[in-house]
Amino acid sequence: MKIIFFGTPAFAVPFFSELLRTPGIEVAVVVTQPDKPVGRHRTITVCPVKEQAVEQGIRVLQPQKLKEESAIAAIRDLQADLFVIVAYGKIIPPSILALPRLGCVNLHPSLLPKYRGPSPIQCTIAEGDSETGISVMLIDAGMDTGPLLAQKKIPLEKSETVESLVRKIHDVGPGFLGETILAYAAGTIKPMPQASEGVSVTHLLDREDGRIDWKKSAEAIERQFRAYHPWPGIWTAWERNGKPVRLKLLRINVETGSLPPGKVESRYDQLLVGTGEKLIRIVELQAEGSSPTDSPRFIRGHADITGAAFV
Repeated sequence: MKIIFFGTPAFAVPFFSELLRTPGIEVAVVVTQPDKPVGRHRTITVCPVKEQAVEQGIRVLQPQKLKEESAIAAIRDLQADLFVIVAYGKIIPPSILALPRLGCVNLHPSLLPKYRGPSPIQCTIAEGDSETGISVMLIDAGMDTGPLLAQKKIPLEKSETVESLVRKIHDVGPGFLGETILAYAAGTIKPMPQASEGVSVTHLLDREDGRIDWKKSAEAIERQFRAYHPWPGIWTAWERNGKPVRLKLLRINVETGSLPPGKVESRYDQLLVGTGEKLIRIVELQAEGSSPTDSPRFIRGHADITGAAFV
């Protein structure tokens, strides 16, 4: 079975690598996003999937726009049986989706229809779910609304982070994707419509999502911290001398006790902040324009932090 693999970031690499060594599957071409400038010096950088494909001698296509006739023609000429999409990062137009005879299979890291959209891993941690999973589905015109081929549940720990959850997905997901593709091609599993109940949709995270609402419980804020590390991180604003100072929280703990939401106290060189329930102890933080520092050093340089109110 000849397939075309669509993928871009490091998350997709283990799935691509597994398909390369799966008997019965031939990865003819990789389609990935164009090389992009990265960092302060805007250095043109190759994405992880392209890097892996080049190492394995697999042809790479990087169209600026999939709707361009040249891109459609290049993909059509390959006459692939199936397209496999894992974190490609762009919407694939109907003109491309209609090309393979077996359709287009997508790996989505949630138990659909829960957490459709671009940030399911972060949302499942932020919501404090006890389990998540992966869904292998056929793509249709909607956002993660296509019929399901198979799902696999993954239990979550109370201390789960994005990094640890991605490791769990990589432990079970690549082999599961390969097995599901082969079973689908053989006709031993049939697509099933997604449930109409329990639907939720995530959005593309931005910096504002990391702003802390101190009226929430300390546990909810701690989940937000684990879900949004390293991007977009969590932060708060401190009105100092009439000017807002953005503070990014780099390490925190939940503590017992009570203060009004957002109220700051320093006790024994520790920064404590009130929430809707319990306290957040700030272990390490970074003021905008400054270097990261621990709480004792920050207190020594900002004595007026005691009694402040974060907003």
